[in-house]
Amino acid sequence: MKVLLCGTPCLSRGCTQIALSPNNHEVHIYKKNGGQWVKAHELKEHNGHITENKFAVGSGARLISVCYFESENDWWVSKHIKKPIRSTVLSLDWHPNNVLLVTGSCDFKCRVFSAYIKEVDEKPASTPWGSKMPFGQLMSEFGGSGTGGWVHGVSFSASGSRLAWVSHDSTVSVADASKSIQVSTLKTEFLPLLSVSFVSENSVTAAGHDCCPMLFNYDDSGCLTFVSKLDIPKQSIQRNMLAMERFRNMDKWATTEDRNTALETLHQNSITQVSIYEVDKQDCRKFCTTGIDGAMTIWDFKTLESSIQGLRIM
Repeated sequence: MKVLLCGTPCLSRGCTQIALSPNNHEVHIYKKNGGQWVKAHELKEHNGHITENKFAVGSGARLISVCYFESENDWWVSKHIKKPIRSTVLSLDWHPNNVLLVTGSCDFKCRVFSAYIKEVDEKPASTPWGSKMPFGQLMSEFGGSGTGGWVHGVSFSASGSRLAWVSHDSTVSVADASKSIQVSTLKTEFLPLLSVSFVSENSVTAAGHDCCPMLFNYDDSGCLTFVSKLDIPKQSIQRNMLAMERFRNMDKWATTEDRNTALETLHQNSITQVSIYEVDKQDCRKFCTTGIDGAMTIWDFKTLESSIQGLRIM
């Protein structure tokens, strides 16, 4: 049996456990037993986002489950963050301290919560987002009804003092906690972006329905600007349509015209995830995009800088 997996970041520090999120809204946790992986636990009716010694699960039940491993009972348990979330949680990202958690949801809000669990976490040091961090504490909230739209993607920077998110109204926003939580929002001319990630402390990569990753820059003065698209359009090649292609187009597009329907981008459908592939958010060398077209693409910034005039990762 084949299962479509939504996302599988490593769970435990020793790589002895892994969490898989299949397409049936469950999270399966496997434990390595010798040379085999054995299912140890199963969480139903959720989508998963996993990291290190605990993981957070955002769901359509308007809550976040922060799950951690209870070694005494050899079992996973969860605590819920419910208020003030008013709609489905679409995106999650962990702060570098593994205590703060940023969420994006369908109520147009981007929120920073404390996910401190005393059973597994050391007492957190003060951050620009706040000093008191009991579990479930709302540290910051951005957006509001009537502005922004669904928050599709969120990302902390490597330092943890900056936060980026993308919304359904085609905006990209960055909040800087080191500057009294100053917020900069850029309204783009593109289709909505679905995923975002810092690739340096001043650079953000985002992608979505335009099927092309894009680079944005946030400078030290708090100005957010669009830099460039990162996908060089392919040259279209005129050729005669094969009989098989003609019938395929009749079935798929209801047309028999001799035309090339392929996009000029590498991805042929919306990009749903941007993730770091090499190094980290402080100095990303390569990043990965995955999309609805089933493709996974690795992008090398060194190659991109040499092929796109004037492109520099700040």
